[in-house]
Amino acid sequence: MSDDAERLAEVVRARGHENVTAEHVSTLEFTSDDFLTPAGDCILAVEADRVPADFDDAFVDACQAHGATITATIEAGGHVHEVTGRGHPDFSFENERSHVIRTSDYVDDRTVLVGASGAAADVDRELVAALADGADATLTLRVDPA
Repeated sequence: MSDDAERLAEVVRARGHENVTAEHVSTLEFTSDDFLTPAGDCILAVEADRVPADFDDAFVDACQAHGATITATIEAGGHVHEVTGRGHPDFSFENERSHVIRTSDYVDDRTVLVGASGAAADVDRELVAALADGADATLTLRVDPA
């Protein structure tokens, strides 16, 4: 992988939790929090080792470009799920807690992808089961600035 390709990808490591249900129909989330209540039906993993504020400036700039395509790859328990969407010029990547992927165009400081092709409820159920069993998880975000 070239230096540019590496710079345009960010990898977040986390772990599943017994309360993962992945039932939310418009968002999915990785959080650095070390807990998850049953109400957190969009959260797939906890204890994320990186947050949006940690991301490389080149990655952030690419995600803010008009026409940027972002792919989120979620891996856990030998299962892989991919979601694609768009970047947005209003992305700040300033949040120090959570990464949120949205099917809508709503942007706040936690948003890392909009117009997503799916949300938590769309994630492969075997992957969700692995996360509910506490499996290690990886979220890889790749951007094609177009």
